[in-house]
Amino acid sequence: MKREKTFEILVRGVCVKSGRLLVCQSKGAANTYLPGGHVEWQEKAKDALAREILEEMGCRAKVKEFLGAVEHSFLQKGERHCEINLVFSMDVPGLNPFQPPEACEDWIAFKWIPLSRLTQNHLEPGPLRKMIPGWLLPDRRAVCWGSTV
Repeated sequence: MKREKTFEILVRGVCVKSGRLLVCQSKGAANTYLPGGHVEWQEKAKDALAREILEEMGCRAKVKEFLGAVEHSFLQKGERHCEINLVFSMDVPGLNPFQPPEACEDWIAFKWIPLSRLTQNHLEPGPLRKMIPGWLLPDRRAVCWGSTV
């Protein structure tokens, strides 16, 4: 049976403290990605991000403004995946940027990476490596759309 081709809709959060970005990593994988996850049917994107952070870290996130979006296409275990990442700024009170938060799910881990090392830490989707530093500038004249498609 042929699989229907779809885009997954994801929400991701940019949490920066002391020049460090909170990222997630699937255990055993080389790449990192912003914390977040899937938007459920009829769920607001901001609500989905807050729910995902609570599920993944057991913490309440303050989801702030919409920063931009990235469409991303990649191979995973030989299968093509396509997703749209809606990215918001967020704060997770009480997190220490020098100690990784505990994950509530056993297949992921969190860590803090310096903003200057997004490429070395294989942050995906790749366009975020340039977009995130631009979003943090005071004048915010940064690109708000990226793509790997």
